[in-house]
Amino acid sequence: PAVLANFSRLLIDPNRGEDDPTLIRQLYDGTVVPGNYPITADERERRLDGFYRPYHDAVGAMIASVAQASAQTPFIFSVHSFTPAMQGIQRPWHVGILWDLDDRVARPLIDMLAQDRNLVVGDNEPYDGALRGDTMYKHAIVNGFAHALIEIRQDLISDQKGALAWAERLAPIVDAIDRRPDIHVVKMFGSRTGPL
Repeated sequence: PAVLANFSRLLIDPNRGEDDPTLIRQLYDGTVVPGNYPITADERERRLDGFYRPYHDAVGAMIASVAQASAQTPFIFSVHSFTPAMQGIQRPWHVGILWDLDDRVARPLIDMLAQDRNLVVGDNEPYDGALRGDTMYKHAIVNGFAHALIEIRQDLISDQKGALAWAERLAPIVDAIDRRPDIHVVKMFGSRTGPL
């Protein structure tokens, strides 16, 4: 099962904490986001109530339903995409795996993807997986659930053929990780961002 945001991260970024200054981007890669600058407190709250909080409520409910249906601790796999270039710099990675201190999903995911010598796999690239208040922090880290966030370069999934190829590449890897005995165990690793 999956929860899909179905809205642009430029509207409000569901992968940020409510107090993160980049929750609603006013400037992105050197471009002012017109619908976000300036933004009123009322509009910010409307987006939190209409998009951000329902998304996180859905993620929490999905995790609870999976745990109840399977009678085991779930692991959480978050899928994102990133631009091929940022601030005028080409990004060499085809895929990046983001994680904090719990490497139970991240390490085997990186290792299995790296078996394809044609892939450039980023370890906490192009972003760092230690982000206080993000989706993994809220729903996995504080609960001790195994997790990882994957970032796929947008030009590789911009059409149905590319998206399907990545789905077919990832499905057996995620399935193999799901069968590992340490994945469905609650373990508290903490966070590089500070005390939980």
